[in-house]
Amino acid sequence: MITSRRQFLQGAGLAAGWALCPGLALAGKSDDGFINLIARPGEMPLLGTGKAATRIWGYEGKSPGPQIRVRQGEEVRVRLINKLPQPTTMHWHGVRIVNAMDGVPELTQKAVPPGGRFDYVFRAPDAGTFWYHTHNRTWEQMARGLYGTLIVEEKEKPAFDQDLTLVVDDWRLTEEGQIHEQSLGALHEWAHGGRSGRWITVNGAYRPQMKIRAGERVRLRLVNVCNASIYALKLEGLKADLIALDGQPVAPRDVSSEPMLFSPAQRIDLAVAADPNHQGKASLRSLRRDGSDELAGFVIEPSSAGAGKAPEPVRLPDNPLPKTLDRSGALNIKVKMEGGAMGRLRSAVYKGRKLGIDEFIQVKSI
Repeated sequence: MITSRRQFLQGAGLAAGWALCPGLALAGKSDDGFINLIARPGEMPLLGTGKAATRIWGYEGKSPGPQIRVRQGEEVRVRLINKLPQPTTMHWHGVRIVNAMDGVPELTQKAVPPGGRFDYVFRAPDAGTFWYHTHNRTWEQMARGLYGTLIVEEKEKPAFDQDLTLVVDDWRLTEEGQIHEQSLGALHEWAHGGRSGRWITVNGAYRPQMKIRAGERVRLRLVNVCNASIYALKLEGLKADLIALDGQPVAPRDVSSEPMLFSPAQRIDLAVAADPNHQGKASLRSLRRDGSDELAGFVIEPSSAGAGKAPEPVRLPDNPLPKTLDRSGALNIKVKMEGGAMGRLRSAVYKGRKLGIDEFIQVKSI
């Protein structure tokens, strides 16, 4: 049986009180300059402190895995060590990367077998918010927690007082708080928009709380690591300006009063500020038809500078993207983005064979 967030709250007594947000662990380098990331089983207190821990798969046994931070243009050196019962790889989502390091099994590399390892070495050309995740059996391995964040810092750091990363995930759990195994790879999930969950965490915690001082300028990096869930987000009690999407800077735009569509794999960077005269609480909320749910909270502490205006948003420097594209040899191919039971998909071609929808779903090659 799948239980809802409300049922969990009633049974776990989590509706009252709050705890400090657990920080994301930073990845450290070994003597040879590599960041060693071990993909292995672990446990996470997804339901809260004092409750049964959930068995997950994660990098270093945690979900999210350690945050990797490098400066723009620097070399990234990561050694994936597989201690899972399945082959796996590591994909660098959103990074303009050499093909051999992209981490796609059967395309750019062979999947790393249990007990094996693979070295990923590449340069990070763009500053921004990116993330890494498994790319073998993603429908299962990501749902078990195999992902983390890659932050590429600007060569000259923008003027922010804090830099916070919020990784949003949804978990489908049993009444005992364990991953709902029966729905992993189920035909209905594949044919009806993907597998989603009802227990939402931020940085592996339920409704974490963070501190912001009134008058501070805060960079808020939002990362959606859900397999299929789309959210409409809103920040209440804070001024928010959109400054980047999917790792690329945009002209600052005030989004304080409008919902932000937040799709799987998407990243949203915000310049956030609390009015210097404001005290109390603010929150990041997921909107629904009949209300909203808090995903994370912010405790606004008094400003040491006293009354004043909220700081202006920061304009991020552009990344070195190509200004023009040579399309002289391009192929024009019409691709219809539809399918599944609601899209009347009846068959698909896989490795040169035309497969019926039931047989195609059983391939599970993503």
